[in-house]
Amino acid sequence: MSEHSAAYIKRDRLRFTKNKASSSLILAAIAANALYFVSIYRTDVGSYYYKMFIGLSIVYNLVFMLVAFLCSEGVKNYKVGYAYTSIVLGALQVGRIFYLPREAHETQSTVVGTEHLTVMQDDQFNYVVILLCISAALLIIAGVIGIMKTTTLKNHQAEIDND
Repeated sequence: MSEHSAAYIKRDRLRFTKNKASSSLILAAIAANALYFVSIYRTDVGSYYYKMFIGLSIVYNLVFMLVAFLCSEGVKNYKVGYAYTSIVLGALQVGRIFYLPREAHETQSTVVGTEHLTVMQDDQFNYVVILLCISAALLIIAGVIGIMKTTTLKNHQAEIDND
């Protein structure tokens, strides 16, 4: 089998298979986000987390996971718009580092019976930042793979249609 025919078969195979790589990466990003979500909301340091922005953060997390799951299904079926959405979600995950985790890490809270405590200790801060970075990287990689595979499939389909 020549190198050309092997490449042709590889491209042609895309017509009959799903983009499981991108889909799986997005599902892993959702799992990393869920671990972030649990780490943040199980913390109880004073009344810091009992504010309106935490409610909005919870709603954002739920919407994020729903949209990411939709992207997972979309990229699986070679829909390029979902790949771009996945990249945007990845960028938003990076942006989230500078909102809740950073603010909580820099804020002191008074808890009854103790002195001032940092709302988010260093180890938890590092943990949630790593989770957000992992989630972001997985989403961006999934989006790039999705764009590449979708473009390859569309070009191959056009080549077949022209023959």
